Amino acid sequence: MFPQFGATVETLSKASTMVFRIGTDANLYDDPDDVSIAPLLDSKFDSEKCEALKRLLALIAQGFDVSNFFPQVVKNVASQSLEVKKLVYLYLLHYAEKRPNEVLLSINCFQKDLGDPNPLVRAWALRTMAGIRLHVIAPLVLVAVGKCARDPSVYVRKCAANALPKLHDLRQDEHTLAIEEIVGILLNDHSPAVVGAASAAFASVCPYNLSLIGRSYRKLCEILPDVEEWGQIVLIGILLRYVIARHGLVKESIMFSLHCTDSSHSEKDGSDVDFGLVKESSNMSGMCDSEFVNMISRWYIEGPDEYLSRSSYANRVSFELNGTQFTSGKSNDDVKILLYCTSPLLWSNNSAVVLAAAGVHWVMAPKEDVKRIIKPLLFILRSSNASKYVVLCNLKVFAKAMPYLFASYYEDFFIFSSDSYQIKALKLEILSSIATDSSISSIFKEFQDYITDPDRQFAADTVAAIGLCAHRLPKMAHICVEGLLALTRRELLTKDFGSGDREAGVLSQAIMSIKSIIKQDPPSHEKVIIQLVRSLDSIKVPAARAMIIWMVGEYSSLGEIIPRMLTTVLKYLAWCFTSEALETKLQILNTASKVLLCATGEDLWTFKKVFSYLIELAECDLNYDVRDRARLIKKFSSCNLISPWPEEGKNGLPEKDILHVVAECIFGRQTREVKAESLNYRFYLPGSLSQIVLHAAPGYEPLPKPCSLPLDDLNVPEGTCAIEKGATNYSGTDDHGTSSDTSDEESASDYGSQRSITGSSGSGHDDDSEFTSEGNDNADPLIQISDIGNASENQNGVSQSPANLAELMLNRALELWLDEQPHSSNPGISEQSQVRKSSARVSIGDVERRVKPKSYSLLDPANGNGLKVDYSFTSEISSISRLLVCIEVSFKNCSSETILEITLVDEESNRALDSADQAAVVNESSLTSYDNVPTLVPMEEIASLEPGQTTRRILQVRFHHHLLPLKLALFCDGKKLPVKLRPDIGYFVRPLPMDVEVFTDKESHLPGMFEYTRSCTFTDHIEELNKESGDSLLIKDKFLAICEGLALKMLSNANLCLVSVDMPFAANLDDASGLRLRFSCEILSSLIPCLITITVKGKCSDPLNLSIKVNCEETVFGLNLLNRIVNFLVEPALF
Repeated sequence: MFPQFGATVETLSKASTMVFRIGTDANLYDDPDDVSIAPLLDSKFDSEKCEALKRLLALIAQGFDVSNFFPQVVKNVASQSLEVKKLVYLYLLHYAEKRPNEVLLSINCFQKDLGDPNPLVRAWALRTMAGIRLHVIAPLVLVAVGKCARDPSVYVRKCAANALPKLHDLRQDEHTLAIEEIVGILLNDHSPAVVGAASAAFASVCPYNLSLIGRSYRKLCEILPDVEEWGQIVLIGILLRYVIARHGLVKESIMFSLHCTDSSHSEKDGSDVDFGLVKESSNMSGMCDSEFVNMISRWYIEGPDEYLSRSSYANRVSFELNGTQFTSGKSNDDVKILLYCTSPLLWSNNSAVVLAAAGVHWVMAPKEDVKRIIKPLLFILRSSNASKYVVLCNLKVFAKAMPYLFASYYEDFFIFSSDSYQIKALKLEILSSIATDSSISSIFKEFQDYITDPDRQFAADTVAAIGLCAHRLPKMAHICVEGLLALTRRELLTKDFGSGDREAGVLSQAIMSIKSIIKQDPPSHEKVIIQLVRSLDSIKVPAARAMIIWMVGEYSSLGEIIPRMLTTVLKYLAWCFTSEALETKLQILNTASKVLLCATGEDLWTFKKVFSYLIELAECDLNYDVRDRARLIKKFSSCNLISPWPEEGKNGLPEKDILHVVAECIFGRQTREVKAESLNYRFYLPGSLSQIVLHAAPGYEPLPKPCSLPLDDLNVPEGTCAIEKGATNYSGTDDHGTSSDTSDEESASDYGSQRSITGSSGSGHDDDSEFTSEGNDNADPLIQISDIGNASENQNGVSQSPANLAELMLNRALELWLDEQPHSSNPGISEQSQVRKSSARVSIGDVERRVKPKSYSLLDPANGNGLKVDYSFTSEISSISRLLVCIEVSFKNCSSETILEITLVDEESNRALDSADQAAVVNESSLTSYDNVPTLVPMEEIASLEPGQTTRRILQVRFHHHLLPLKLALFCDGKKLPVKLRPDIGYFVRPLPMDVEVFTDKESHLPGMFEYTRSCTFTDHIEELNKESGDSLLIKDKFLAICEGLALKMLSNANLCLVSVDMPFAANLDDASGLRLRFSCEILSSLIPCLITITVKGKCSDPLNLSIKVNCEETVFGLNLLNRIVNFLVEPALF
């Protein structure tokens, strides 16, 4: 390649590799024998230490042993550099087990780092201590985890939760109770990140101690949607097990078949229990396979070992559930809140979360509500092949148990050419399970294409699916048989069966499906048997020939034509016996015995001769199986057992001994058909690995026995506010004076249920005090300026502002909590005060009166028969529930006729009460539980609307999610018009008044993972400034115009509180850099504070660069709110 340049493939690849590695740390992997590592570790510069530690970690990644550097690395654990400290921790974790004595020398440094003011350092120290698997330091680790479980930092508490499984793995029984107590504390945490990690710790440490869940069950349910995705999966399983162990199964669910079926079986003999599929009627509406569901339920509750041992003939112990082990899903609040809080997760982006939530509804939801899991499960079928296979494995069980749920969605299971064979097989099985009289024609058209697929194994499976459809729909049996016979003829004419087994498999499966259909109603399929017998000479596949020969013996006495054909058929079989395959020879012997047993009249002598001839041929066969079968049949024949006239006894009845019974069972078609579903099927909990591999995977646990957790184990009275008390007690665990400083934050972050609505006045957030009256606005001056850089400093230069005092108090409390000596000074504060820029604080007094909320169209006149409906979100706070968002709806009659009876209702509501009665029912006192909050508080009906008239109504709506629209129905003039009310996340919050000091204090508690930042461009001020004459407008008015424009844009699109506006004192009067606006609010559903800071950069006359920062503990909500703010800030203003 390019020989004129002297370049080769190797040199070019090396050159390209070097180019891509420029500016990276890839060079650290080049020289394993680097001798400069030791001097770098002893260097006094942190950068050189980092370089050496990176080289060591690179060598570890390549598999080299660098434990000889351990003493030099350990002494750097006390470094003040965060990067050096982190690299040292990684090195120590790797060699802790090899060098335990040296690691123990650094324990003091770890304990000291646990008292570091930086939460990252505290978390790293705890993670390193927990990773050192030494029994000697287990007590120290337990104490450290206990302290960090109460740390003010969310990240440290999360690390404490992650450290508990590592501590539990040391198997020290004396620490079990202490570990479980810490798990209970972390489960009661107000942060979703901590609860997710605590759930994983609970599942690993104490999965059977469900009493820990009972103390904070409702809080866990409400925080569930905000937990990280993989934590949601674990928490869903924990909550499901708790509800079943505490309250039992739900009467209205499919699991109630355990009680119903046991009651019906109690009158029968236990040995005759048959778990076969129940034949369904053609009308499947509301029907489900009760026996199949009963078997699934038993597997879920008993587990594989107990179920199989109980189902065996050696241990026929009945498994029964009485009525006390069931609860009502409509009246039990714990069941309702679990189903309610898992419903939004059915539309999660994570397929595993969707499957876990669907499993909860499958087990606990009433039968009429199980249908809500169908569309989410079908939606994730469009994901990757791996996820699709997992979902189909679970859908197969759902479809077999309740086929009517999926009957109308059969097209979603049609097969694509890109599907793998495993997915194709699962889809075929589901299609054959959900086929109905209305869909079978479309399904058969699909099957016709599948039969011609190049993958002949898939084609054979399709033929088997046709047979299953005939079993489910007996009316379609004759159509299935005709199609299978046509397929058999086509296969015989066009295929070469000597080329491979796959072509033979299709023919064999077609004959097998025909045989199964004939067994359902043999008399009506006599001609089919005759056609198969006549094609016996052209069929060369041994398995297919054996099945046809079996049908000859099984139905030898059926009708009039088949008995007359037996002589010719037996002679033909005797003639070709020596050239047949093994399975065909065995079936010929069986058929000859059956025919001889039922033979009468003139053909008996011929049958005996043919039978004797076949026995002689079989006794000389080369295969020992054929010879053994011939000896067995000959023995029966010698004892006159295979004879149409047995000897009579003294009573004139045939004498039967044990050999007669055996002969009749083998050759007399007297056997009872035993279905094999109970032995072939294996059912495990939805979403579990065991359901995929069809055996109990390590760690699999069935559902707990219903009502196995008594109320006494909870230590909490049912229906009380003990959850809120526990949250209050947890907020006061910092017993060094910080409880008062964080009480507002804890209460605002509480995920308590709706029971705490009536007591919200005690949290310090009074709805009436959140808004300032117009009279007060007029009394305040338009602009208030204060120098925040120098106004609060004393003569010694030490800041005495309330924010700094709060910071000093917080550091003091942290030092006391960490049992450290208080420092004489805090260098961080002095540095902060030195770099603080001089600025002025501005208060805008009349901006709230100029706020105009944005209006959206709900119904246009063209679609509403002249009725125009617009809506806008208001800043009002609902007096019924804090979950309700207030919306002002405007109705305008644009037609020339009067419109009558206008009202808006929830489309999914099934109740049709009068509007006045509903308004009387829905009040504050009735909303005492989470589920009683209505989706839509009924509005007052508009009796009539004259042409050109406009009327407004206030709606109170509870959106299910801040991104999903709400479906409503608008009734006017007796007509129903479907409309969609789209949410605005800016009004899922309410104003949270606070001063700047409190704002900065709360902001300092929400760094790192709770801080989200984006940038955008703002241009609304340019047009506003151009309206004024350039000479008459002062520079300070330019700043004020920018402030007013930003404040109006924010307050018009979100329900916020303007905390402050900081205006810089700049030398360049046209430079707006440093202008800062602060807004505060709290989330309606959880009362968690959300802080917004907008920083301006650029010149007043040019487009401004805005940096928007949101601090919020709810990660998903904070990011979505940030995106919403950026979107409406970049939109041009409508002047």
